[in-house]
Amino acid sequence: MYDTQVAIIGGGIGGSLAAAMLGRQGIDVVLIDPNKAYPAEFRCEKLDGDQMAILRRTGLADVVLRASTHDGEAWVARYGRIVEKRPGDQQGIFYADLVNTVRAEIPGNVSRIEAKATGIATSADRQTVTLSNGEQVRARLVILANGLSLSLRDALKLGRQTISKCHSISIGFNMKPVGREVFPFPALTYYSETPANRAALITIFPIGEAMRANLFVYRDMDDPWLRAFRAAPKETLLAMMPALADIAGDFVIDSFVQIRPVDLYVSTGQEQDGVVLVGDAFSTSCPAAGTGARKALNDVERLCNHHVRAWLETAGMGRDKIASFYADPVKRACDDFAKDKAFQLKSFSLDPSFTWNVRRLGKFFAQSGRWALREAMKTDAAPARKPRVLAADERPSLN
Repeated sequence: MYDTQVAIIGGGIGGSLAAAMLGRQGIDVVLIDPNKAYPAEFRCEKLDGDQMAILRRTGLADVVLRASTHDGEAWVARYGRIVEKRPGDQQGIFYADLVNTVRAEIPGNVSRIEAKATGIATSADRQTVTLSNGEQVRARLVILANGLSLSLRDALKLGRQTISKCHSISIGFNMKPVGREVFPFPALTYYSETPANRAALITIFPIGEAMRANLFVYRDMDDPWLRAFRAAPKETLLAMMPALADIAGDFVIDSFVQIRPVDLYVSTGQEQDGVVLVGDAFSTSCPAAGTGARKALNDVERLCNHHVRAWLETAGMGRDKIASFYADPVKRACDDFAKDKAFQLKSFSLDPSFTWNVRRLGKFFAQSGRWALREAMKTDAAPARKPRVLAADERPSLN
């Protein structure tokens, strides 16, 4: 029997980050996860500037920066043309490397148990978690950070409201240029050329020595197009985005193609004694919109920096305390932003109506105009060269 203040179930980015943050605060924590090292998994593969800003508030940004690859500069293409080149703010890192980097920062005062949580009993005071190895953990608070796992949800009487079934599909693979060492761009975001493609975008970015590509499409998992992509990824990609070859040049796809569908859902019945849900355990978001990691990081930052210590300072762990997290205005704003952006990007990518055609064209001209203006300002701001007075022996002879 382990007796602790906080038990964290799930050792992905949410659970590992919570364990590191609370352990650094001197709170007694037990982290429950069956894997000693987090295994390879196709999930978040880069962090943008907003996500890194949240990580800074957790105190873990510096170690993630050292373990990741900065893109330097990002090119943006719409309708097959480069419309912008902007300073890069993204850090490429495989999900398992991200999680294990954060895990390495969990202090020694945090106990780690390599087992699965198989049962849970809750009350307004103490929670009891039963493990697959027969042990039990008693805690004042349980943080459920087990992602998409269905385990424990029946015991807790948690429901799931599906907002959008198979909202998007993420496809990941490595790309390598042919006939040259590097691509002409440090990183590239290339938006789908037409709604008929049923795609949002492809983003190509560095992770270490590799150039990683994430393609986001809107299809069903039984769509023959996905089988065609697995069988001939380069040919299928260029058939959908032919002008990509004009920007990237010749290339090969030199890795296994990973495919992951995403359902959008939100949990129901989550306001209950002693248990709080974070990240995908509470609700999912669309990776194409770039908000999945942001929402999970924001959940943990708000919970661990603004709620847990205050909850532990007073008796009990009733649902009134737990409800204050779900009502946190920063959390709610982040959740609403993620949901709105998921549906806006899907309409922007697929809707053939006049309104959305105008929006797409407007985005194209706005980005092109901003880039042209920045380039012009750079030229205007460049200092004029002062004429150099020639020395006597450098002056041309008049003879």
